[in-house]
This record gives sequence, structure tokens and C-alpha cells, in this order.
Amino acid sequence: MNDKQKEVILKTAKYAEKTVGHDATGHDWLHILRVWRNARMIGRDSGADMFIVELAALLHDIADWKFHNGDAAAGPKKAANWLRKLKVDAATVAHVASIIDKASFKGARVRNRIDTLEGRIVQDADRLDAIGAIGIARAFAYGGAKGREIYRPGSKPVFHSSAEAYSKSTGPTLDHFHEKLLLVKGLMNTKKGKQMAESRHRFMLRFLRQFASDVAGRKALPKFAV
Repeated sequence: MNDKQKEVILKTAKYAEKTVGHDATGHDWLHILRVWRNARMIGRDSGADMFIVELAALLHDIADWKFHNGDAAAGPKKAANWLRKLKVDAATVAHVASIIDKASFKGARVRNRIDTLEGRIVQDADRLDAIGAIGIARAFAYGGAKGREIYRPGSKPVFHSSAEAYSKSTGPTLDHFHEKLLLVKGLMNTKKGKQMAESRHRFMLRFLRQFASDVAGRKALPKFAV
């Protein structure tokens, strides 16, 4: 990466931090910082264009569709406008915008494939932050911000077939583990991402078993939650 590209990365990091700030739903600057770190770890020695990887990681949640009435174009558009201000070349702008458009999870039955190495790296980096201890914390932070119950005995997960249905889901947070978080390990694209996901996935399983025990025994929850 040349000096000009490094300057663009630093300016973009400052822009992302200022834009998302201290959001309380788990989509804050610290989330972006972790995704940026994950992307650099996964992308190292991969042969990927790390300028594109780092820009997409930093801008992937700059205008998350979940907070813009389901508008999937909001994020890519805002990211592209920012990069044009920095006079980034058109091909890079288009690639970064495409990654942002395709990276996020939009439902268990929604096909969401990315066809570039850079995109697969960023998608894995983002998904890693949705699982493990930090993923658990973020899930309950988001659920609380949206007024969702922690759990509801007898409730069953819904495997959404569209991004619209997924975005409108109001089920308890515990269901979300089965609707998304426990699926993530099997959705990882890269060898490094898959390796990193293993221990986080196992931690979530241990958490769910302990959760079931803590709420008055395993029979208090449906079998899928154990």
C-alpha cells in the first residue's frame, strides 16, 4: 500500500469513527475497529488488494440498512460519496460499494454470495464480530435497543426468506442465535475465517447450555435452545 492509500485509510477511519460514534446497538466505532482488525488478520498473505479490504471494512456499517428503513443502497451510496471526495479511483469506489451492498446477513434463507476475494474477507471479518462472546453481547444490546424480550418459553426461530422479513423480525433475542449466530460458522468464506470462527461458535453453544440451566432447567426452554 502506498503513502497516498495509507492517508486515505487514516482519513476514512477518522470519518467512520465520527459518523457512527458510540452507538448502543453494537454497531459502533469499536465494532468497526474490530472488523477492520479481523479483516487485516484474514487478508494478510492472501493476495487480496488490502486497500479495498480496509476501506470496505471501515465503511461497511457507515449507513447500515437496518437503521435506514431497510434501504440497502444507503450504505454503499454514502461510502461511495465519501471515497469520491478523497478522489479515490472509480474502480475502487465501485468495488468497495459492491462489498458493502452484499456483505451483511439478510436472512437464513437469503442467498448472499460475494464473488471477490476482498469481499469474502470483509464479510468474514464482519461475521466474526457477530459470534462468540462479543457476538452474544451485541445480540442482547441490539435486542434491548429494539425492545425485544430476552427469551420466550415456547418461541421458535424463524428462518427468514427475505431481507424485508428479516429486518422486520420482532422475536426474542434468544431466537436470533438460531436464526443467525449459530449459522455463521458454516457461512464463512475463507480458511482463516473458518479457523477463527470455531472457538467462538463453541463458546456460544456453552453459553446456550448454561442459559438453559440458569432459567430453571432445560425443560423451561424448547429443545432448539439447549
